[in-house]
Amino acid sequence: MKHQFDHSQVVETGQDYLRGLKETVVAFARNASTEISTHDEKLLETLSRRLPAGMAVYVAHTPKSSVADVVRVAIKAQAAGFNACPHLVARRFASEQALRDVLARLREHGIEQVLLVAGDLDRPVGPFESTLQVIATGALEGAGLKRVGVAGHPEGHPAVGPAELLSALRAKQEFAARSGIAVYIVTQFGFNPEGVCAWDRMLTQEGIALPVHVGLAGPTPLTRLIRFAIQCGIGTSMSSLMKNVGAVASLTGLATGPDEMLLGLVRGCACHTGSRLVQPHVYSFGGALAAADWLRAVMAGAFDLTPDGRRFTIRS
Repeated sequence: MKHQFDHSQVVETGQDYLRGLKETVVAFARNASTEISTHDEKLLETLSRRLPAGMAVYVAHTPKSSVADVVRVAIKAQAAGFNACPHLVARRFASEQALRDVLARLREHGIEQVLLVAGDLDRPVGPFESTLQVIATGALEGAGLKRVGVAGHPEGHPAVGPAELLSALRAKQEFAARSGIAVYIVTQFGFNPEGVCAWDRMLTQEGIALPVHVGLAGPTPLTRLIRFAIQCGIGTSMSSLMKNVGAVASLTGLATGPDEMLLGLVRGCACHTGSRLVQPHVYSFGGALAAADWLRAVMAGAFDLTPDGRRFTIRS
């Protein structure tokens, strides 16, 4: 899979600084993706008017939804003009045949992309404990998928060590090479751009060439963002957020601004040659319309940077 973002350098000095930074942010966001849950099914028509046709829209498999729910909403998202990308949660498939049946139905409706994750069930409902076991069945290439996203954890995983995470990425990179499927990494969201950039450099040093779609927490109220961060096991940057909860509470209800995170990533690594980061993926946390409006404004350049280039505000 080719990088979709042109890694041009941000001009760091002179009067062109803000203009160059803004242009780079817009270029980085141009191919962004976002997500919905099965509960957002009724919003698809509205979202289709607010987001570009063909944008990748992920359908999350939330704890209270079923595989059938995810498939149904993904098919509707595809019909609404999006590039639907349903979550396939390995531990929620009752059998290999159930997996193959879902993949066949998705392909019947023109869906060529999925996000493959293991899931957080303590006990799998079927034979799959990991994504590598799903890959080993051959079902993904058998279904004619074009693109497969896999999980990335810049801050680590609460139940999996760093060596095992790296080994899994190597195996998935090998799968991409032998299958011809464009495999890419979708990261968990976080609040520490420097940490993401360090992880990005580590991937390159370790020979991981898969492109990275870096996760951002969209515009989200403080209490909701903290709740999701705890549920998702966000590590270092979650601790930092909790230590500074009083300071961030004053930022119009946001735990951390997606603008600040996005700018930190662009300045820190995303605009640099050699970075694996090619585009953002915006998590909505139940606020699909707010995330869509924010993302649309960023893609259109409808925002104003602060003089130091560390934050921006969306134009009303």
